[in-house]
Amino acid sequence: MANPIVKYENVHKSFGEVKVLKGIDLDLMPAEKVAVIGPSGSGKTTIIRMLMTLEQPTLGSIVVDGKNLWQMEKNDQLMDANEKHLRQVRGDIGMVFQHFNLFPHLTILENCMTAPIHVQKESKASAKNRSIEMLEKVGLGDKLENYPSQLSGGQKQRVAMARALVMRPKIMLFDEVTSALDPELVEEVLTVIRGIANEGKMAMVLVTHEMEFAQDIADRVLFLDGGVIAEQGSPDEVFGNSENERLQSFLHRFRR
Repeated sequence: MANPIVKYENVHKSFGEVKVLKGIDLDLMPAEKVAVIGPSGSGKTTIIRMLMTLEQPTLGSIVVDGKNLWQMEKNDQLMDANEKHLRQVRGDIGMVFQHFNLFPHLTILENCMTAPIHVQKESKASAKNRSIEMLEKVGLGDKLENYPSQLSGGQKQRVAMARALVMRPKIMLFDEVTSALDPELVEEVLTVIRGIANEGKMAMVLVTHEMEFAQDIADRVLFLDGGVIAEQGSPDEVFGNSENERLQSFLHRFRR
């Protein structure tokens, strides 16, 4: 039995007086695809933002590939992780956001090359070859010299995916990546994610409101409600057989 590549243990998160997460226990296995669904404010995005070190847990621990993310040992004492430790542990994690966060003054090829060169100290030639490979994978091999302003929203989101894939992550996080797109552009982005998932090489956590997509792509679905995992199971169990009233009410809105 493989060990989890990510393990959340009793993770809480508060923003001031507002408790967003209230004791999350979650194991993510290598190459597992987990879809996270739930109403707005349920804590879905906070779960993955903590894994990307964009938010710090108020309580509890997150372990990535056997290493504690937010704490480190020094002189046999457990202490808060410093930036070097955080950077090292999150090095195997890639994230694609709702908004593309591309550098507007760089071509899409340069956007993809920047992190391998500056973060992983990869040679320019190697970073360029790998970036071209990933841009071709997401269907943008003919746009290498284009700037973000010359692309559609769907194309920008595919660049963001290529940029994350260039870093060779073991874990990919997707945060509502279609929510900022026009409806006609959604499917082109979902098609690329399906292709990445079907390769089966990396674990994936997908926060999404695309229920059919979650049902199609996930090995496991989590339903968050009120800061806790209120239901989890296979897509068939969660979408077909659950008796959880809150889940049924939530899903009913997507079936109209």
